[in-house]
Amino acid sequence: MADSYISSTNTDALFVPAKAATVYAAHENSLFLGGEMIPVVNAPNGVLQVPELAAVTATSITSGITTDVAVTNPVDTKNTINCDLIAARSVVRDLGAIDPSEIGRSLGNAVSSLFDKTVMGVVGTLTAQEITAGDLDMAEVAAAVATIRGNGETGQLYGVVGAGAYAALMNDIGGTAFAGGDIFQGAALRSGFFGTLMGVQVFVSSYLDATNTGVTGAKMAVFSADAMRIAMQKNVDLEIGRRPEAVGNDVVASLHAGVGLIDAGRGVLIQDAA
Repeated sequence: MADSYISSTNTDALFVPAKAATVYAAHENSLFLGGEMIPVVNAPNGVLQVPELAAVTATSITSGITTDVAVTNPVDTKNTINCDLIAARSVVRDLGAIDPSEIGRSLGNAVSSLFDKTVMGVVGTLTAQEITAGDLDMAEVAAAVATIRGNGETGQLYGVVGAGAYAALMNDIGGTAFAGGDIFQGAALRSGFFGTLMGVQVFVSSYLDATNTGVTGAKMAVFSADAMRIAMQKNVDLEIGRRPEAVGNDVVASLHAGVGLIDAGRGVLIQDAA
């Protein structure tokens, strides 16, 4: 029987480890792909419509009332989220000594990085709240929470602190009692999580800045899960196709997803008042 070999020149051998590494890297390095802060909703056709129902007033009925309960139909607002194609591509030549897993990790990181930056662009459309000039402190976090709670939001709140504002907030806290924990699945969530402040699960991200949010002086975002939605047509995937003219294989990582603002009143973007 003839010998058989496994190498980087074999598409089947390349496919499995590269795909696993791509998906793993993308989810481990994204704050949002896992859906723990912003819910992910399947959108098979690439378009998601999320209804926003306005609050209504209830009627109190006393004993013996002879009239019907007043009709208070909630006003609905349709929010349409279109999925975008996010992709990263490499060409792997047949020349050996190339670890396909490393290529997968690189492509996965590229896809998740761009997606998280896209999310930050939507975070920048939350209700802007200029509280105080200068460094981020606990008083600003408290004021943001008060604004959201005052709008009627009673659910779990999440916070994302920009890397530039993180040190100042930790100095204001004045201790290490809020060190991160292991309650989250992704590496980005575990390493980025540094504590619960006033009921807000807080994470740090290098992507919350003026460039990605579009808001000058952006320091921190506080929001509930119902403030935004992620539309997911196809999660992180990897496709490999033979490319004869390159004497190798095309390796393409892709993500079909979009994110949209549903209710700006359920979130606050804290920015520098200066």
